[in-house]
Amino acid sequence: MNEDRTIADPRALRALAHPIRLALLETLGVVGSATATRCAELIGESVASCSFHLRTLAEYGFIERVSSSTREKPWRLARPVQAVDTAAEVTPMGLALTEVFLEKEFNRVRTWRRTMAAESEEWQEANLIMGATLWMSSAELTEVRELVQSLIVNYLERGEKADLRPEGARPVRLFVASSTDDAPDDAP
Repeated sequence: MNEDRTIADPRALRALAHPIRLALLETLGVVGSATATRCAELIGESVASCSFHLRTLAEYGFIERVSSSTREKPWRLARPVQAVDTAAEVTPMGLALTEVFLEKEFNRVRTWRRTMAAESEEWQEANLIMGATLWMSSAELTEVRELVQSLIVNYLERGEKADLRPEGARPVRLFVASSTDDAPDDAP
């Protein structure tokens, strides 16, 4: 796989701003490689739909074909991390992608919270949901972002190499976001 990628092209952003395409990227991130047929089974879409969306993702360099000695034509992520360029995030296409992404993440968290009681006690206790309001400068927020990114990078290789996964490991989706508020006039 190639290095990480920062996405700035509006056409590439538009290609990502679709729930099925995001689901396909996530699926390939979990399973490593898969055919359109396998992707359809995993995300509950038709093979034709998955095939179309996989080709679109490939057209913009998000995924690539895996060489195969059989008739199957599997796909895999082209890069382990793909992030939207910060300047592109505020464009109409960047905002459209953000809306689709956030809706997907919020739905995932809601579903997890509704079904968490069926999980083992150790998974329930390991779960994380938190929020905090902190007074920070943009430089400090950048520092926190880079720290979180560096922590996550330590686990990326496990997606491709199952032998690096500890016993009992499962795919865990980590969602991190920040926002700013204006301070009230009477804030200290």
